[in-house]
Amino acid sequence: MSPLLGHPLPAFSLQDDQGTAVSAKDFQGHWTVLYAYPKDSTPGCTTEACDFRDNMARVLSLGAQVYGISRDSLKSHQNFIAKQSLPFRLLSDPDLALLKPLGAFGKKVMYGKEMEGIIRSTFLIDPKGVIRHVWPKVSVKGHVAEVIEVLAGLQKG
Repeated sequence: MSPLLGHPLPAFSLQDDQGTAVSAKDFQGHWTVLYAYPKDSTPGCTTEACDFRDNMARVLSLGAQVYGISRDSLKSHQNFIAKQSLPFRLLSDPDLALLKPLGAFGKKVMYGKEMEGIIRSTFLIDPKGVIRHVWPKVSVKGHVAEVIEVLAGLQKG
């Protein structure tokens, strides 16, 4: 179980793909899906982003918004959004201001080698800004459907 569960989202201020400052207060008033992913335009990250895109109507019908977050630059995010027609905002966190406190950056094993990097994770944040569900090590296949299922369940409460 994540130590973040039941706690407010850590304070932050990051730029989205348009250069607009986004902070924890932008997540208040509605449910938010915040998903951390390693790199724009890579196979797994593209699959995950497109799965959120393709299920956006279901997410919106539950009154939720989606944000992706990685260390990529604004320009990289803009290209990724344009190429994949993503209907949600991507946050740039090059200094790990939010990724580290969320536990979405650290040691991981890739191709048999231990390295430091973004750990694919998803956080479900309630309208008061409190983290209600955490997926600490995401497998892309079926993940978005699971997020929607948990979101719907939490709203029924």
